[in-house]
Formats: sequence, C-alpha cells, structure tokens
Amino acid sequence: MAKIKKSKSEKREAPEYKKVIVNDLIDRIKKSKTILIASTKGLPSSQFHAIKKNFRGKADIKVVKKSAIIRAIEVSGKASLKELEPLIQSDVALFFSNEDPFALSGLLADNQSPTKAKGGDIAPEDITIEPGPTDLIPGPAISELSGVGLKVAVEGGKLAIKIGKTVANKGEPIKDNVAAVLAKLNILPMKVGFEPIGAYDSVSDKVFTGIKIDKKAALEALREAIGKSMGFAVGRGYLVKETLSHFLAKAKAEENAVEALVNKQGANS
Repeated sequence: MAKIKKSKSEKREAPEYKKVIVNDLIDRIKKSKTILIASTKGLPSSQFHAIKKNFRGKADIKVVKKSAIIRAIEVSGKASLKELEPLIQSDVALFFSNEDPFALSGLLADNQSPTKAKGGDIAPEDITIEPGPTDLIPGPAISELSGVGLKVAVEGGKLAIKIGKTVANKGEPIKDNVAAVLAKLNILPMKVGFEPIGAYDSVSDKVFTGIKIDKKAALEALREAIGKSMGFAVGRGYLVKETLSHFLAKAKAEENAVEALVNKQGANS
C-alpha cells in the first residue's frame, strides 16, 4: 500500500517536552521585570555554575535552544520583546529578574573572573610585565621570555626579570608567544563570565542593547567629566559649595598681593 505524503503546509505537532519548555519561558517572561540575554561563549562549566549560585534570589538563569526562545517571545504577546530576536544566537542564556536591566548587567560584570590569555585574544588593557623574581628555572624559558622583549638574569637558581616591558597594547590581538609567557608567569589579563547582549524592561516596555557595564571605564569617565565641569564652573565664576574653596583661595592670594604692594609703596614713600 502506498504511503500518504503529508503536504508541506501541514505542521507536525511539537513534542510535549518542547511545549513544557516554551510554556515555562512564557510564564517567566510575563512575571519578570527584566529579561536579559547574555552570551555564554567560552564560559567554562565551573564558572557557569558558580555564577548561577551567586545569582540565587537575584535572577533565574535558563539555557534553552534558540527556537524555543523565539517561540516563547512570539507567543508572549509583548511586541517590543521581539526586538531581542536578532540578538539571540547560539550559546546564550536568559536571565529572568526583577532587577533593573543595567543593575543586572553590573552584577554580571562583578561576577567575571580573571583567566589566562590565548593567542588572538584582544588585550582589554595594556599588558605590562614588571621587573622582579619568577619561579621559572633557567632553560627554554630564557629564550621564551627574551623573545617577547624581557631582559632576564639567573638569581638564586631562578629567572628574574631585570627590565620589564609592555607586551600587548590595549585593543590589539595578543600574540601566541606573549600568551605563552603570560601563562608561565601566571599573569591572568583576561576575564571570563556572562557577556550581556541586550535586555527587555517590562516596566518601560523597552529593549536595551549595548548594556555591558565597564565600571572601571565608567568611573574614569566620571572623574574626567567632574574635572572638566569644575574647570568650567570656575572659569564662569559659578559659586557653589564645590567651587567655594577655589574662590576663597584666589581671594586670599589677591589680598596678599595687594598687601605686599601697599607695604612696598609705603616703604618707598
């Protein structure tokens, strides 16, 4: 007997376990203030579970297939949430939380751990190897350290770096031989953890991208802005609590200058 072929328009019924996964996601989407998508690429399993433990009470973390996430978004009825779909690739995790999206991203930044560099990694900062003793014994390590521009000597049976060097510049790829030397010296310039990609805030019904928080860079930018604003306020003669000490010091200096001038004229008369 010939088999009856199903038409292409017919859709196969999704397995029950997939329906359970999608329904769970839909329920979490409707109950959560924030839905954040983060990349798990390169994240070791041990680090994943450590971060998950640290986020108990702050966020529920789910790792499911891309198709299940997109299906849940479409069925959730939240139109703005669909803006997250282009950000959903492989190796992602969903964070369901009542924290603010940027506060949640800040927590992810706090939970990153230092790790070794690999050849081709982009240096997050200038990487400088400082002078000092090492635990390396003389041998092949001499040529390896010298090969990245370090001046070494043998002291007490171990290698010591006599002249240090910046071996990688911020924003540039780390060379293979540099990564090998950094590993030998136990220098961990990279950080590993969840990388936030985008988030949906149900209160404002908005999707935010570019939410990765760099607290060090933000603090430096804030300090620079404060410095510029202080100079601008002083230049404009704007009197507030923060500029008062400057104007008092300036007034005192002018008083001293006038007093010295008066004393000089009195002595000459």
